[in-house]
Amino acid sequence: MTNLLEIRNLVTQFDTDEGTVHAVNGISYSLKAGESMAIVGESGSGKSVGVLSILGLIPSPPGRIDSGEVLFNGRDLIGLSHTEIRKIRGQEIAMIFQDPMTSLNPVLTIGAQITEALRNHQRMSRREANNQAAEMLRLVGIPDAARRLKNYPHQFSGGQRQRIGIAMALITNPTLLIADEPTTALDVTIQAQITDLVADLQRRLGMAIIWITHDLGVVAGLVEKVAVMYAGHIIELAPVNQLYTETSHPYTLGLLESIPTLEGSEERLIPIEGSPPNMLNPARGCPFAPRCRFVIDKCHSENPLLTQIAPEHFSACWEWQSVRDEAILQNQTAEDQKVAQKQAKSKATSQETILEIRDLKKHFSSGGGFPGRRKTVVKAVDGVSFEVKRGETLGLVGESGCGKSTTGETILRLTEETAGQIIFNGQDITKLDNKEMRTVRRHMQMIFQDPYASLNPRKSVGEIISEGLAIHNIGTTESRTERVAELMELVGLNPLFATRYPHEFSGGQRQRVGIARALATNPTFIVADEPISALDVSIQAQVVNLLDDLKEQLGLTYLFIAHDLSMVRYISDRVAVMYLGRIVELGNRDEIFDHPLHPYTQALQSAVPIPDPNKESARERIVLAGDVPSPSAPPQGCHFHPRCLHATDICRTDYPEFRDLGGRNGAHHVACHHAEQFL
Repeated sequence: MTNLLEIRNLVTQFDTDEGTVHAVNGISYSLKAGESMAIVGESGSGKSVGVLSILGLIPSPPGRIDSGEVLFNGRDLIGLSHTEIRKIRGQEIAMIFQDPMTSLNPVLTIGAQITEALRNHQRMSRREANNQAAEMLRLVGIPDAARRLKNYPHQFSGGQRQRIGIAMALITNPTLLIADEPTTALDVTIQAQITDLVADLQRRLGMAIIWITHDLGVVAGLVEKVAVMYAGHIIELAPVNQLYTETSHPYTLGLLESIPTLEGSEERLIPIEGSPPNMLNPARGCPFAPRCRFVIDKCHSENPLLTQIAPEHFSACWEWQSVRDEAILQNQTAEDQKVAQKQAKSKATSQETILEIRDLKKHFSSGGGFPGRRKTVVKAVDGVSFEVKRGETLGLVGESGCGKSTTGETILRLTEETAGQIIFNGQDITKLDNKEMRTVRRHMQMIFQDPYASLNPRKSVGEIISEGLAIHNIGTTESRTERVAELMELVGLNPLFATRYPHEFSGGQRQRVGIARALATNPTFIVADEPISALDVSIQAQVVNLLDDLKEQLGLTYLFIAHDLSMVRYISDRVAVMYLGRIVELGNRDEIFDHPLHPYTQALQSAVPIPDPNKESARERIVLAGDVPSPSAPPQGCHFHPRCLHATDICRTDYPEFRDLGGRNGAHHVACHHAEQFL
């Protein structure tokens, strides 16, 4: 069968003031009609630049395709004029972009944007184009499609916007679809919806597809082959089953080891140490050598070529056989190790309560300022109660918009509560004024989600970390400098970098700066608000291990907010599951993950991808319909009932009591009328 797409020795570079960035360094691969493949790697590996080069979307200057061929149906796309490439782009090759909001024009209706390709490429009338656009919206699961063509992007949820992006890409029935991290910004439940939708559309429409992702778990059950990229090179290319079971490059092995799973409860994640290389000055030898545990002398002087090591399996590693032997051995012993590690993970925590939340509410009001406009009340947090023991980590999980972050911010009184009590170390801090609260905040700190937006770009890292010490009048100038150096060492940063600014650090390093800042005043309680969601999986493992180590060394207590259940299983002692402003399940970590009693918890777990093609394709997933309802108008009765497979009449009228059904490892609270059937 002839190749639909063939990439030959593609080299793409960017000329900057600092020098030439070698983004893509001679990659080659092919794709047949109807075939699916994934391109996987960390941020900066060259994944997106490689596919943007196919479409002629590299901005010039500073970007340029230095050499190579991109053959599509036998025609080289490099060198085509702007007019010629536009005839192919959108008509025969389409792309779904990572952020559905930035890829949609906010001032144009959805209908205008979807029909643009039809009217440009197929010269349809407005009516014909609108009819086809409405049909495509129905196909991707947007209800009341014909009416919603008149809506604007901001009137849709994140998951719906991504569905619109898919509709735009597929409207001309392309033969090749490129999906560039289409689920990275989405919740795990919406991610499951989108991946299932695209896979189903691919089968029905017979198109080829390239998935771009940094997470090997996402594509395990989706594609036929995988290319792994590092530092602008393809370092392993194999059929999906072989890549996972007979891994033959240490970087691929590291990516697989750093992915958490719901099945495992290892004491520690295995991160890839170090950071990706600077592409301004690529190494002479293998670019992965500085981070590789299989490294030999030859790796520092010669960069291995991508070489065939088995039918359809290629690796760029001098020690590929040793890597493959270790990967096979790991797969053979994985199940036994999981059992032993699961038994060893249980930790004793103090029975002393450091934080108690009683019926906490945070409501936001909007509208009502104009005649005839009704006032809307958004119940972001609507009667939450829980306690945190000293020295434990309580994981707070749920989809975006469920109220997790608002709960964390309200606990620290970064936003004022509407009602309820926040009792910290036996004191109700809701009654404290600003001066008294400042004293308490020395002992309560926060690690924010975005490690760049939460750091002042005009201050050096040393100034950022020491700011809390200055505010609370802790120590002298000299002692604060010593404390900054001590904290930077503690979180794995070189103290000599204290004079550098945030933009001079990688994402993982910036998050370490945020952690050091939170630790500066010796707090006892830390709210970690999605501290790893913006990081690559290999960097996530480093940060989670660091947080776990600091907890043991410093006796910290965490409220760990996340939507990634597999990572929560590693770091948490107990888990609270939140939906539409309320906690629906709360219990010991193993109890929640091994015996979930709420249908929402079951659906969240079911949506987590398994980094094993055989297990991923064999299991039955619970894919939730629709998005989280608006907290300004929650459904009557149980808030989850419109999306629940087990809902009955009582669920539609009465909100269930939050009750303790008892667990094998302590209390197990759940708010579900039918929880007993899952015992």
